Amino acid sequence: MSSETQLSLFDDSSFNQSQRDLIPTDSKIPIPPNTYTNMTELAQHCNQCHRCGLGNSRTHAVVGRGNLKAPIMVVGEAPGQHEDETGLPFVGKSGQLLEKILASVNLSTEHDVYIGNINKCRPPENRVPTTEEMAACLPYLLEQIRLVDPKIILLTGATAVKGLTGDKRGITKIRGQWIEWQGRLCMPIFHPSYLLRNPSREVGSPKWLMWQDIQAVRAKYDEIR
Repeated sequence: MSSETQLSLFDDSSFNQSQRDLIPTDSKIPIPPNTYTNMTELAQHCNQCHRCGLGNSRTHAVVGRGNLKAPIMVVGEAPGQHEDETGLPFVGKSGQLLEKILASVNLSTEHDVYIGNINKCRPPENRVPTTEEMAACLPYLLEQIRLVDPKIILLTGATAVKGLTGDKRGITKIRGQWIEWQGRLCMPIFHPSYLLRNPSREVGSPKWLMWQDIQAVRAKYDEIR
């Protein structure tokens, strides 16, 4: 190996010029912090991406929506059919319920919230993303979090919790508990689709628990703001 080649391994500009364009082609190629200067650049790579097999069957990559400088970020699992068709996260019935939950404490995606997913492409038949698929897409999400710079992250469901933090506990055991992750406050909450399957509003029901959790989020938001 020549000295010039050896030096190039430690040259950040070399990565930016050569390997950056290869990011969407192979999950083994890293996505270092500060790779993207804005969400548009990141979205372009997501729509070209084949770091895992999910890119072979997508209609659109689903990157995110909401306030790009929001103090609160919601992280979901992966796109469903409606999301794959529109290129936007949480636009089906689950998304409509999520909007209502946020609105119940005067939060909105226009002003307060940015929404993204662990995976940007829809898994076949809406199955749970594999560990490999989540790992391939995670660096994009980490860049999104850096760009948005939220103070609070809401993790909807166990897959989102596992995909971002590595915590494998069930959502019923950890929902409503604040978790510190890389200097940010994270709260696991039920996925809206779970609430749609459990419509009861009785004390102790998932919907009742969600109401407690979103009020705690609002209180923390007011405290740190």
